[in-house]
This record gives sequence, structure tokens and C-alpha cells, in this order.
Amino acid sequence: MSVDTAPARAGRRATLIGTGAALLLIALAVVVPVVTRWDVATRAARSADDRAVAPLHGLWVPHVGVATVAAVLVAVLAWRYADTLAESLPWGGLLTSSVAAAASWMLALALVDGPTGLSRVLGNPYEYLRTAREVDDIGVLLSTYISRIPFAAEDNWVTHVAGHPPGMLLFFVALVRVGLGADLIAGLVVTLIASTLPAAVLSTVRLLGAEPLARRAAPFLVFTPAAVFLAVSADAVIATAGAWGIAALAAATRGRGVVSTVGWAALAGVILGSTVMMSYGMLLLGVVAVAVLAAGGRWSPLPVAALTASAVVAVFAAGGFALWEAYPVLAERYADGIASERPYSYWVWGNLAALAICAGPLLGGALGAAGVSVRARGERVALWLIAAGLLMVLLADLSGMSKAEVERIWLPFVPWLTLAFAFVPRPWRRRILAAQLAWALLVQHLLYTVW
Repeated sequence: MSVDTAPARAGRRATLIGTGAALLLIALAVVVPVVTRWDVATRAARSADDRAVAPLHGLWVPHVGVATVAAVLVAVLAWRYADTLAESLPWGGLLTSSVAAAASWMLALALVDGPTGLSRVLGNPYEYLRTAREVDDIGVLLSTYISRIPFAAEDNWVTHVAGHPPGMLLFFVALVRVGLGADLIAGLVVTLIASTLPAAVLSTVRLLGAEPLARRAAPFLVFTPAAVFLAVSADAVIATAGAWGIAALAAATRGRGVVSTVGWAALAGVILGSTVMMSYGMLLLGVVAVAVLAAGGRWSPLPVAALTASAVVAVFAAGGFALWEAYPVLAERYADGIASERPYSYWVWGNLAALAICAGPLLGGALGAAGVSVRARGERVALWLIAAGLLMVLLADLSGMSKAEVERIWLPFVPWLTLAFAFVPRPWRRRILAAQLAWALLVQHLLYTVW
């Protein structure tokens, strides 16, 4: 029989309060613009729709689809077996299973809308693929990239290309050149890459000496409501690349000997530098990198990782794209676009509501439980990573450069916050997982989520 200790009661209370706060925030973000007729410009004029639901970029479109039964079946199986398997599988089996289960979950949700659930996002003319198909000279692409960012440019980039460094566009150029550039095929590739995201985060936590906590977090990392947005979103590739870069850095803190430490640190720098060249906002991953080094108690990998990350940025600069020159031009384009119509006074908190919808409102409860947890050694490791996730969100939010659409833009932050589910009261774990699964199904079936 379990003992109802003061820490257990505090954990339950914090879980309830945090969940209630997240649900209240979501309700206010949805209702306030409707009741007050406040135009928060959640969608651009070209895609304005009476069914728009702030704070998301999506539309209110209740529906069922060909894969509804499959999605529900995956959810039921996850509720019944995920927690037990996460605790009992050998580590290699857990990582392999996490990839297969994450892919199944994302594909089942996306295919509720049929094959277009995988193809429509990347096939959008404002995304990367159509531009990638037109690229025939990478040298010219890099040397002219910055000049094509402004609205005033005669041949300016479409929205998503203009809003990111060239790394993400080059990823899709590579897909096109190897014959994987069709909308549907590219959607499958992106989804399969995103399916490795939980394995990257789990590997990081284990490398830092907290395997039991990683196992407790595994079901929530795999069966996250964010799967609705991870499937086929280009930002899922950014999130996954960044997570593997962080895992490599964690491996560097455990390197045995100079060669191992330097090798892992160099790899981490290359991956993280490449991630920065996919998204300006991924400079914030430096916060997680610092947390990993602090949790690992070893700072020697930092100079090597910083050097190789800088080398990636320098290579792009040598090709004609200097990150430090591009960012001011991007800021001007951002100010000239729909961002100028989006009120900061709404989005500074509406963004947080969108994050709660993306990651599930139970995230608020999990963060509450983590905040009052007893600080055992393994838990301190996770708390460093969770705190880094919170700080990244805070910095991105206050910057004013993330007004709306954060259900996809902040996907790289979500898995580090999701580690908080390892702290929820053990007797409630399956019920909380069930609530997260149900939330994902509701979001997928009630909304046209766009991303």
C-alpha cells in the first residue's frame, strides 16, 4: 500500500493546478478574440477564413477520415502498453520501438485526412519544395540568397524560404535531386526523420545518467499531441536535427579519452551549426547545450563544439550567405509582413496557449509536478533540460519574432519540456497519457491544422 507523503500530495496538487492553468490559458486565447472582436491576424489576408481559430493557424473543421480507426487503435494500444514496455524493454529495444511507435502515431494522425494529410503542407507554394525544384545552381542560390529576402526584391523568396537560412531549402533540394521530391514522398521522408526525435532525447537523458527518468518520459515523448504538427512539418526536421546534435554533445561529456570526447564534440558542433543554418531561432539551442554540459559536469567539449559549429556558419558565409548580414534583412521582411498586424499584447501570451495546444494541456500539470519534485541526482539532470526548454520559450516569446504559428515554430522546444511528464504522480501516469492521446485525437479531428 502506498504512503501518502507530503511530496506526493504536493505533486498531485501541482499537476492539477498546472493543468487547470493551461486549460484556462487555451480557453482565453480562443475566446477573447471572438468575444471582443479583436483581430489578432492569426492568418494572412490571402488565407483569411471565418473558421480560423486563434491562437492556431488552423481552421475549425470537424471531420473523420480513412485513418480515424487506425489512429484510435494506436492510441488505445499506447494507453494499454506504452508505460509497461518503456519500463521493461532493453535499452536498444526501447529506442527502436520508440522510432516505430512514433512513426505509426504520426502517420495514423496525418492520414486521417487521407494522402493529402502527408502531401498538402509541403506542396503549399509558400513552403520549400516548389522553390527547391527550381534550384539548378547552389552557388548562385547562396550568393543571391540575402538579396532575395526583402519584399521589395524583384524576385523575392516565398514566405518560408525568406524566413529561414538556406539550410532548410538545401535539404529539400537534396531530396529533389535524389528523386524524393514529390509532395507525398517528401512528406513521408520528413515524418520518418521526425520519428527519431524521441530516441534522440531519450539518448541524451540516458547519457547524462538518468535512464530511469528517460524510461518514464518515453511514452509521452513518443505519443505526444505535437505529433499532429510534427508529421510533414519542415520544422520537425529542424527539431530532430537539433535533438541529435544535443545527444552528440551529451555523448561528448561521457567520452573516454581525448579522441572520443573531441570526436563527439566535433560532431555535435557540425550538427548544431547545420541546425542554425536551417533556422535563425535555433541559436537558442545553445541554452540546451549549456544545460547538457552543466548536467554532465564536463565543459571540455564546449570549445570543440563551438569551433565546428562556427566552421559550418563560416562555410555558408564563404559561399555568399553570412548569417549576421541576413538577420537584419529578415527582421525588415518580418516587420513588413503580417507580423506588423499581429498585436504583441495578444501573442505574447497567445503563443503560450498555442504551445499548450501543440504539446497538450497536461504539459502544464507536468511542469508543475517537476517544479515541486524531490531533487534526486537523475531528476536534477532532467530539470536542467526542462529549465532550458522553458528559457528558450521565454526568450523566443519575448523577442517578438515569434508572433503566431508557434505550434510548428516551437517544435524544437517541445521535447525538452515533455521530459516533465516523468515527474507526474505514478498512480496517474496512464490516465495522464490517456488524456494526452485523447487531446491529440481531438485536435486532429476538430481542426484543419494546416501544418
